[in-house]
Amino acid sequence: MERLRRYNNQGQLLVELLVALAMMAILIPAVTAGFIASRQGKAQERQRLEATALAREAGEAVRVVRDAGWSNVATNGTYHPEITGATWTLASGSATIHGYTQSVTIGDVSPPDPSKKLITVTVSWGTPINSTVTNSFYMTRLTNLSWVQTTQADFDAGMKTDVVTTNVNGGEVTLGAGGKGDWCAPTLSIAAVDLPKQGIANAISAIQGTVFAGTGENASGVSYATVAISDTDPPIGTVSATYDGFKTNGIFGEQNYAYLATDNNFKEIEIINLTTNPYAEAGYFDAPGKGNGNSVYVSGNVGYMMYNDPHNDTFYTFDLTSRLNSRTKLGEATLPGTGKRVVVVGNYAYVATTSTSEQMDIFDVSNPASPSKVSKIKVNNQAGVDVFVDSTGTRAYLITAYSGSENNFFIIDTSTKSEILASPIGSTTTNGMSPKGVTVVPGNKAIVVGTGGSLQYQVFDLTDETQPGLCTSHGRSGGLAIATGVNGVASILESDGDAYSYIITGDASTELKIIEGGPGGKYANSGTFESSTFDATSSAAFNRFVANAILPNNTTVQYQVSGADPVNNSCAGLTFTYVGPDGTGNTKFSTGSAIPLSPGPGYVNPAQCFRYKAFLSTNDTFSEPILTDITVNYSP
Repeated sequence: MERLRRYNNQGQLLVELLVALAMMAILIPAVTAGFIASRQGKAQERQRLEATALAREAGEAVRVVRDAGWSNVATNGTYHPEITGATWTLASGSATIHGYTQSVTIGDVSPPDPSKKLITVTVSWGTPINSTVTNSFYMTRLTNLSWVQTTQADFDAGMKTDVVTTNVNGGEVTLGAGGKGDWCAPTLSIAAVDLPKQGIANAISAIQGTVFAGTGENASGVSYATVAISDTDPPIGTVSATYDGFKTNGIFGEQNYAYLATDNNFKEIEIINLTTNPYAEAGYFDAPGKGNGNSVYVSGNVGYMMYNDPHNDTFYTFDLTSRLNSRTKLGEATLPGTGKRVVVVGNYAYVATTSTSEQMDIFDVSNPASPSKVSKIKVNNQAGVDVFVDSTGTRAYLITAYSGSENNFFIIDTSTKSEILASPIGSTTTNGMSPKGVTVVPGNKAIVVGTGGSLQYQVFDLTDETQPGLCTSHGRSGGLAIATGVNGVASILESDGDAYSYIITGDASTELKIIEGGPGGKYANSGTFESSTFDATSSAAFNRFVANAILPNNTTVQYQVSGADPVNNSCAGLTFTYVGPDGTGNTKFSTGSAIPLSPGPGYVNPAQCFRYKAFLSTNDTFSEPILTDITVNYSP
């Protein structure tokens, strides 16, 4: 028994010994590895601190090199810092220092900027394991200067092609808008015309060389008179012939015919042949019922008419495939109030009505036999009076009866013909004047005429559509006082660039007055402005430009830039090659941007001599883009 117990104890000791040996086999390698890792970690930590110090030293060295001259860091590549004399320089390639590889990489930023570089400092080592410390940062030139053009004198020094410089708000460049006068400072310097008899003129239309005037407001006048306008400076108006027999409420004129909206219940639209002497009736349109014609418009072979009687306000279309004899009704649509004015642009008719719940309606007339209302708008609580629509059909300019508590001139976006049009883009008041007519003229201006108030002829600046206002800047009047009132207005841009407005007034002996517009000389729908040459006096990097322009609807301004090296240190007489954002002449900037760094054929940057070129354009006769200022940033 005792021997058996001794054997059992010895077996237990053996098992314990085996377990201990197994544990040691596991723990001893782990502990050993821990000691080794600890020793290596301390070495790695020390190396990382040394590498970080080398990276910091390289970064400071690059800043010293940059401070000595931007050209020292302007070329992309891989370098390393080294002491030359008493200062830092950058030498090509990387360097090995006490087992560490040190490098400085210089590269471009995105988008490219000739006065900014991306610097990447790298320090690497291979033992005990491969490791790297990296530091990236941007570096810019210490000096940034600006060349600014903003005054009229600045722009006058440049070269103009179909553009003009003005001083409406301190100096600007705009397209040649036609006319030699100033819309915002109108004068009555051109001889007025006495229309026949003593009637009150109340309707007007115009084409180049001819004014069509309705003078039958009362029994003292004739129904209609043609006024020939000479193509001279100044123009001379002469009454050619007249036609009589009824009261004229509205008028539309073309080369050989005048269309009169009348109070003749059997011939609400009279068509007058202007090629006969004396004038004779060519045809007419008799609308159903016994009412009056209030407004008439002709587009192609279709006539459009506003009709009313005590029980009926209707929009009629009628056939004009011939102008002779009785014309056939094509279609009709009910109006919410008396139609005061109809204008047709493209497939749409725009109607101003006396309704206080929808002062303007838009009808789809693509099928004249079935005009359908597609849009309406309520702008205030007054009756609609007149409407003008631009040539693109994207803007309507509506006037309503005057109210001291509400605006009554409105700019409406009609580019989308939704059922209910959005609120007006902008609006203003006619300041006590009861409006009778509205027109829009080249150069972002609208003219509203009427009776009462202090100015019966008012000119509004439409440059900022959200805030139209009388153009009275720089001491200009913004209108005219005509005590007898103005009953209608029409405007013309002649093919030779002359721009005029024609107004009919209550002056019995000088009813028709002619006002010259402008400024601009000859009208242009596109033009260029090439700046004067800027001489930086030494080679400089032209970095970026910021251009400010006012862009009314349907207008654009684009830009190109050019750098060139001087000849005999002079910028005079150089040829400038203009480029866009891709560094070639095939593209243009649509706004301010970084100036191309990479030179193309004939284009240099950095350069000593610099110019920019602005390209102005419009798709609408009445809207003009305006370049107000430009700032060019450069670094010597």
